[in-house]
Amino acid sequence: MPFKKMGAPPRRRFAARQHWRRIGPVAVIVALVALVVLFAWLTHEEGAAPAPGSAAAAAAAPGRQIFGRIDSGAASGRPAAAPGRRARLVENLQLADRTFCSYRNSTRYPHTSRPIAEQPDQVYPNAPVIDTQAMRQGSGASDPNVQIQASQSRVYMAAGETVSFSLRALDTGGQVLPLMVTRAVAQGITFKGSRAAAQVALSFADDGAGADAFAGDGAVAAVLAPAQTGLASFNGTIRAEVRYSVGGNAGSVLFDVIYSPELPARWTGQVREALEDGSLNFYLKAEVRQAGRYVVSGRVDDARGKPFALVSSNDVLDAGPNEVRLTMFGKLLRDQEAALPLTLRDVDGYLLKENADPDRALMPRLEGKVFTGKPHPLPAFSDAEWQGEERSRYLAEFGKDLARARSELAGFDPSAPLPPSECAKTENR
Repeated sequence: MPFKKMGAPPRRRFAARQHWRRIGPVAVIVALVALVVLFAWLTHEEGAAPAPGSAAAAAAAPGRQIFGRIDSGAASGRPAAAPGRRARLVENLQLADRTFCSYRNSTRYPHTSRPIAEQPDQVYPNAPVIDTQAMRQGSGASDPNVQIQASQSRVYMAAGETVSFSLRALDTGGQVLPLMVTRAVAQGITFKGSRAAAQVALSFADDGAGADAFAGDGAVAAVLAPAQTGLASFNGTIRAEVRYSVGGNAGSVLFDVIYSPELPARWTGQVREALEDGSLNFYLKAEVRQAGRYVVSGRVDDARGKPFALVSSNDVLDAGPNEVRLTMFGKLLRDQEAALPLTLRDVDGYLLKENADPDRALMPRLEGKVFTGKPHPLPAFSDAEWQGEERSRYLAEFGKDLARARSELAGFDPSAPLPPSECAKTENR
């Protein structure tokens, strides 16, 4: 009987061969990777450079390296990218500092007593609104050779107030051109005809009377007095459409005013001042017919006649006699070194209406000088910053961010000085 080598039965040997065929490639790859990693690590530790084209060189190529070089800074406990990390911490600190200082500086005065330079459009609220545009023709095109100067005395009108409109035409050299008004009407603007609105004719003239300053100067003017027309009870925007002719060519221009026929309150004309809590308060007496929230604004000039501050109030007033307080904040006077006495002028106010259109009922304005105070000495006013619940809350939060940024930078690099704060810069502006 022929001798047979002892071992696994043929069926098992076949299965084993099939098993190694399945896992053989995977095992080989795993083994090769392990050998490559081990070789790379050993050669790195020994300072040997991998041979070009070898598996170790491939493993050490950019994008395929498994273990990077250990940086001396990391070994000492410092982050590997120390310069970049510090730059980011410095940037975070500067941002937190800038936010804190900017907010603190911008809120050191209350919102009811601000430098008027912040709102240049509020310096002279009763100045005429003047606009110059190329002549707009009926076809919609414009003629750049003819410039139309249009002005109106105001935009908001309280009950009983009037508004004047004026027009003149100029050529490219600034010379006056003859202008003739062919049609001028004023009508209340309504939404899809939701309410009736009368139409009122306007009479433009160049006769030196009424709204026209000089006769025969080429400028024509007209006056609209809604209370004396069919628009007396209209509440909202009144649009005046003026059609004219220059050199035989027809053109048109539009004027819009917002009219309030209600009289929610009126000023009595009595004003007093009081030096209280380090600030100067102006008290204006008013007879309130309709209770509600009133927004009142006034302008303050210094002794040299320079526009200095915009003062305002936003308070709920009951029906009957009231005093509206406008505060000239003490620190603002001290910081700007105001020349006293101060003059309060151009006061306007309105009753605010919520969820209504129009959203306000105007009080008759007080144009020009309203009151001049006493020449108080500047040291009599407080130099303290304004404090309020909202300001304190925001400063506390911004202060936390600033303290955290300082702590992070100081902890990262205790030996380096912190960047200077911007607070001193903003306070001196």
